[in-house]
Amino acid sequence: MWRSTAVADHQTPSGEPPLRTEFPFRLPRGYLDGSGTVHRDGVMRLATARDELVPLRDDRVRENPAYLTVVLLGRVVTRLGGITDVHPGIIENLFAADLAFLQDLYRRVNSEGHARAGVACPGCGHEFSVDLSGSRLGES
Repeated sequence: MWRSTAVADHQTPSGEPPLRTEFPFRLPRGYLDGSGTVHRDGVMRLATARDELVPLRDDRVRENPAYLTVVLLGRVVTRLGGITDVHPGIIENLFAADLAFLQDLYRRVNSEGHARAGVACPGCGHEFSVDLSGSRLGES
């Protein structure tokens, strides 16, 4: 489920898996739009430095630093159900459980998703890499 749609599903010449840039997700509750439609499936992309810097100039964030999360998620969530124009107004109307889910997903894919280490099986000596960030993305 956690395959990038931006890269081919193969290893790089160095044997490392390709960089994942987009991460599909399913919200625990879902976004309820004005017509009563619930949107649960979405996609979050990796954040860029610009994504983290631009919200700092936003007046809403300057007035209320807690709003940073809303603006930032509005930049990196690229699809929510049939909605492709995800913006802070949509994010601020999510249920609290869904906001917490997206905050955790953001943290995991942007901060911890790159922590890999080479290891070897003590029994057979086979070498492979593991993700040190814990469980697979989207699992608790």
